[in-house]
Amino acid sequence: MASFAYKALDGAGSVVKGELDAGDRGEALRQLGRKGLQPVKLTQDSGAPAPAAKPAKGSKPAPTAAAKKTAAADEPIPDGPIKLKRAEVVLFTEELSDMLAAGLQLEPALRAMENREELGSLKVVSTKIRQLVRDGNNFSGALRRTSPSFGSLYCSLAAAGEASGALDTILARQAHYLKTLQELQGRFILALIYPAFLVVAGIAVAFVFMTQLIPQLTGLIESTPGGKLPGGAKLLIAFTGFISKWWIVILLIIVAGLIFFKAWKDNEANRPTWDRQKLNLPLIGRAFMSRFYVQFLETMANLTGNGLPLLRSLELTRDATPNLYLQSHLDDMIEQVGDGRSLSRSMKKSDVFSPLLIDMVAVGEQTGKIDQALRKASVRFDKDLDTSLQRIMALIMPAILLVMAGLIGSMAYLMMTAIFQTMQNLGG
Repeated sequence: MASFAYKALDGAGSVVKGELDAGDRGEALRQLGRKGLQPVKLTQDSGAPAPAAKPAKGSKPAPTAAAKKTAAADEPIPDGPIKLKRAEVVLFTEELSDMLAAGLQLEPALRAMENREELGSLKVVSTKIRQLVRDGNNFSGALRRTSPSFGSLYCSLAAAGEASGALDTILARQAHYLKTLQELQGRFILALIYPAFLVVAGIAVAFVFMTQLIPQLTGLIESTPGGKLPGGAKLLIAFTGFISKWWIVILLIIVAGLIFFKAWKDNEANRPTWDRQKLNLPLIGRAFMSRFYVQFLETMANLTGNGLPLLRSLELTRDATPNLYLQSHLDDMIEQVGDGRSLSRSMKKSDVFSPLLIDMVAVGEQTGKIDQALRKASVRFDKDLDTSLQRIMALIMPAILLVMAGLIGSMAYLMMTAIFQTMQNLGG
């Protein structure tokens, strides 16, 4: 039996120090796990090791596997935040949630990920997070300091998982959410490839019409005896001439407008206004609102289901909401719940939740199973979100086709009308 000195965190987050006897390091970690302690540092107290046999003169001992691991662990870790791809964040979340669900404590799970060769750049992230956790930082704070790619929502949910003791469950749900978001973005990009091709082709055809075909037809008609342009064709030719002469100025105005809009949108004073306007956009606003409902319900269900008080759950959910306009309404709800109101009444007072959602939460409060009611409502509104996305995808293609067909068809109709009228004048 060997003696081990440990430094660990208990369930309340306090640092605990002590010693224990175990056959090996693995048994010592298991003993700490059974005590409900999260190891931060574990060192073996033993006597001086027996001197090793000296190698033959002129020969170099082959490095052992332990020496290789030590050398790998001693590799320098880059300073500053580390950027990750979305797929790497998903992989990190899945790996860590699986290990935590299997019974490993946080520090050993991060060490196991650190020793995985196939994880690539995640090895460095795992090493840095493990070192911060070992030094006494909480997991969510270590995530924030290690990489900005995790985002405020991810870190807030990690903090909620630490507070509720269900970090593995929340990480598994976060991995599912990230994979779903990645899938939706992939579907959205694939669905926009054909419309984007149509837009580019339509713009190219319109450019050829305005710069080549229309001026040639105009010159031909005007040089023909009896040739006369109709009013619509004259208007189109005037517009074409204006575009041909001032297209650089128009392009600069559009670019300047986009830059100004982005600067206005990114200004902290204007973000609540823009976040409110996004919710009022046709079609897309409904999808944004459904996404907020799903995120709110999933987060609240996880937190309340794992024993967190309602007020604390609302605070963490507010921190996980990126929309500042909705954050202000959640602030009002937190104040009302702090004054003793029920969740359903505070939701009704906020005036951002649908009556159906409020009724489902009220039923959960009456039955004493609010977490189950929130989860059922989340499933319901997740279906609404999927329906909204499908509706948007279904309307994008016909809308683009109608716009491009109307633009090119109008130009073709006006020019064909001018040609036929010229032919009739010649025949007369």
